[in-house]
Amino acid sequence: MSTFSYEQLYKFTHDMLLKIGCPEVHAQIGADVLLSADMRGVDSHGVARLSGYVRLWEKGRINTNPNIKVVHETPSTAVVDGDKGLGLVVAPYAMNVAIEKASKAGTGWVSVKNSNHYGIAGYHAMMALEHDMIGISLTNASPLVSPTFSKERLLGTNPISVAIPADQEPPFVADMATTTAANGKLEILQRKGEDAPQGWVQDKDGNSTTSSNGVKDGGALLPLGGDREHGSHKGYALGSIVDIFSAVLSGANYGPWVPPFVAFLEPDPNPVGEGIGHFFGAMRVDAFRPANEFKSHMDNWIKRFRSAETTPGNEKVLIPGDPERELEEYRKTNGIPLLDPVVKDLSELGQRFGVKL
Repeated sequence: MSTFSYEQLYKFTHDMLLKIGCPEVHAQIGADVLLSADMRGVDSHGVARLSGYVRLWEKGRINTNPNIKVVHETPSTAVVDGDKGLGLVVAPYAMNVAIEKASKAGTGWVSVKNSNHYGIAGYHAMMALEHDMIGISLTNASPLVSPTFSKERLLGTNPISVAIPADQEPPFVADMATTTAANGKLEILQRKGEDAPQGWVQDKDGNSTTSSNGVKDGGALLPLGGDREHGSHKGYALGSIVDIFSAVLSGANYGPWVPPFVAFLEPDPNPVGEGIGHFFGAMRVDAFRPANEFKSHMDNWIKRFRSAETTPGNEKVLIPGDPERELEEYRKTNGIPLLDPVVKDLSELGQRFGVKL
């Protein structure tokens, strides 16, 4: 395990993105999105993903200088074509469109096609907070998840993030996969050589397994809940909603046709849409009630839940976003730890392109 400062990893990521052809502004945005994941403790979606984006670029599946544009719109809705760009760049563009529409119409809704993996969902939802808006961020992803009662991989981990502003209290920020665990957490266990908890994965025959390589060996991730008795049908439904909003609505690929993130697997030769899809929402708080009233009541809501009586062995009740915010404060001072396999991967990547880690 090695520790790096935010500045070190930001510069490395920014310079690598320039090397593969990103314009300066896109390199800045892309590095900011990736490093926000590392700072918030979502290590699976931070700089550890950088080499994956580079490999997709080398295969011609990512356009590092895209012409991102709105291809259809109404006063409160839009469809954005990402032109095969980095999702790290396409998603903030689309969220800004949603925010702009909300500023005029009260709410803004944007569906995206022809994009790629967009990093952590929470980054894009949180963009709305500084505008006194509620932000919503969804994306579909590579099919690694089996619906309840199936052993076929038909859905992605399909995360949902909702960011809600408060006044004196920190914002409420939910950011979660619709699977029991995100694939990135499985990748971290693989790097550590550790098993997965029961209920995360099933093997190729549809049986529960604790092997962290279960998906690599032909198995699948499980929807949130793990099995029918623990509510996996609800996780399956949530993942399906994300897929439909992100892709069926925009014209992106959905279900098993979503292109794989790994470059060594080829996309389906008969796609049903263009690239990966996202969906964003921005809602102006004062479209419902005065913003100061709402945020004051959000403070009250948060304080009441924080003061909830705890179960034995637990110190406090957490508000969604607390663990990430606390870790971000810690890493500002103490740096970002990277596993040795990640450091090795990034070092080799840098050597290839003449960028020093």
